[in-house]
Amino acid sequence: MKNHSTKFIKEAYEKNPLNGSSDAMNGFPHIRKAHCMFGWDWGPRLPDAGIWRSLGILGVNEGRIDNVYISQNHKEKKVSLNFKVDIKINDKSNTLRFGVDKEISDYDFRYKVTITSPDNEIIVYNDSINEIIIDNPKLWWPNGYGDQNLYNILIELIKDDVVIDKWENKIGLRTLTISREKDDYGESFAHVVNGVKIFAMGADYIPEDNILAYVNKERTYNLLKQCKDVNFNIIRVWGGGNYPYDDFFNICDELGLMVWQDFMFACAVYELNDEFEENITNEFIDNIRRIRHHACLALWCGNNEMEMFMDNNLWTSEKRLKADYIKLYEYIIPKLLNKEDPQTFYWPASPSSGGSFDNPNDDKRGDVHYWDVWHGNKPITEYRKFLFRYVSEFGFQSFPSLKSVEMFTEPEDRNIFSYIMEKHQRNATANGKIMNYMEQTFLYPTNFDTLLYASQLLQAEAIRYGVEHFRRNRGICMGAIIWQLNDCWPVASWSSIDYYGRWKALHYYAKRFFAPLMLSCDEEGILTQDINPNPEPFEVKKSIHLCISNESMYDEVVIVNWKHRKNTGEIIKEKSYKVEIKKLSSVWLEKITLPELSLYDEYISYEMIKDNKVISSGTTIFCAPKHFKFINPNLNISVNGDEITILSDSYARSIEVINEEDNLLLEDNYFDINSGIHKVKIIKGEPKGLKVRSVYDIR
Repeated sequence: MKNHSTKFIKEAYEKNPLNGSSDAMNGFPHIRKAHCMFGWDWGPRLPDAGIWRSLGILGVNEGRIDNVYISQNHKEKKVSLNFKVDIKINDKSNTLRFGVDKEISDYDFRYKVTITSPDNEIIVYNDSINEIIIDNPKLWWPNGYGDQNLYNILIELIKDDVVIDKWENKIGLRTLTISREKDDYGESFAHVVNGVKIFAMGADYIPEDNILAYVNKERTYNLLKQCKDVNFNIIRVWGGGNYPYDDFFNICDELGLMVWQDFMFACAVYELNDEFEENITNEFIDNIRRIRHHACLALWCGNNEMEMFMDNNLWTSEKRLKADYIKLYEYIIPKLLNKEDPQTFYWPASPSSGGSFDNPNDDKRGDVHYWDVWHGNKPITEYRKFLFRYVSEFGFQSFPSLKSVEMFTEPEDRNIFSYIMEKHQRNATANGKIMNYMEQTFLYPTNFDTLLYASQLLQAEAIRYGVEHFRRNRGICMGAIIWQLNDCWPVASWSSIDYYGRWKALHYYAKRFFAPLMLSCDEEGILTQDINPNPEPFEVKKSIHLCISNESMYDEVVIVNWKHRKNTGEIIKEKSYKVEIKKLSSVWLEKITLPELSLYDEYISYEMIKDNKVISSGTTIFCAPKHFKFINPNLNISVNGDEITILSDSYARSIEVINEEDNLLLEDNYFDINSGIHKVKIIKGEPKGLKVRSVYDIR
């Protein structure tokens, strides 16, 4: 293709070598297309061409609504809605003018506002009113904190009693900003919704398909609904993709998923010449005006990882390019937002401590991207060494399930080091990292399917370890956004849902570690201590410190118990507590030392009970799983209607229920059984040819 984008960026790079991510084609910053089309460490080099969204020709006879901005002022159980309606009018000289230049009445125009409340109460305002007061408003809340109340706003442009244009959208009545307050740990960074500081729980969203035209409303809804189902309250739209279409934001409004919206700049250097500045300014205006009325919009963010890497002189050390960076992200965008969307919080980059290359990945301020676990090959226990204020990226890779791998391989390809499997692994060192973490954790898997399963457990356990630590320190840390939610093609990656929509172990784990009421365990064992295990004997401190995290809007009373058990599941010792926990808080129970616990064949189980139902539970071992003496649990599985029953003879860890048919979605999966019976509800799909396995089978 003569003018294909790859040819364009190649020639542009030769003339002006602007650098960026080495996983993408050279020159990608020179073109305003989704950067990840040109390759990323989870995506292929597959740039598209042409128009991929619908378009049309709009005919205007006398005038049209060009732009609507509705600001909100909340005070004393009232909300004042202030309307700014820009009208483009075709006057007698056929010149288009903004209605703000002259009074609308000069042209015999007026507009009518119709508001439909969540209770379907309809109020009509006929006289081009600029301010509307709503008494006792029904507020919009993120998922887990209240209802997602939405008011429908219809604005009709009228001339001679004829409606000639209309603007219609749903808005949520809420306040939503970021709190940054100095404290003993540095400076806070927390979402504040309707005056309530909330803990952000979610994942980073990338384009749903490398071929953007394949994305549709149904596919997006299914993906985002599965985020709400596992207790997400936020989605971060990553800056190397594209601005999502309107349906994405409508769905987030309805589901209560706040949106951290990056502007589309990522991992690159840009030269701010006049032509580029004009181009991106128009891009900003179009998208700000399109998105700003959505209840879900939590903040605008300038870019992904550019401040951090430019601060380290990774892609450039040129002062002029750093000056261009400051001008764009700390002057142009904030000035534009102050005009177009002054009520939405702006953050200059992710990660950042506030801008101006001031230690942008500081663990005591702003948001951080933490990658020492995974990219830095650190053990997962490293998470506990930090009290981050807000983690907007952290992650761990895994392979997709066997069913997904079978979609893009032949039998002879099913080895992670085969040509095809390596082509579907875009992070050059990732397979080695997975195997490195695996040899530290599990016995070596002797077949391909078991290796895939083990990789997903590694991922899920790593992220669980981090999130539980972050939530235990609520008030210091106020956000955990996992890299990443989804894939854009079949690939080994950091996702919790793979390209085909299949849940990895991580997504099931997320339902537990993002639960509003969560019980977790901060244990001491061989992995948390700097111990040389070669000399015998050696001493290991063994203890548990249970913590309840309550991210609900209610004070709760719960029963917590822990049990010291043999590997058979038999109880050696137990203790129970009645605990009162305040809303939006974490509370520690007493620390229990366990000097008598046998390191390799005894463990601790713990559970939290509310209204006679176990609502959170887990188990803790004090050595690597590969060294724990698991007994064959002889797992047995049966089905009765929409319920699956699993029977175990002994302690079984991370039990996976596998279905011969596709798309069986369960209430829970990858769970532990202490011995005995465990029942799981079927959410969707037909059980057929069910199989089950656990960590015991990784060998």
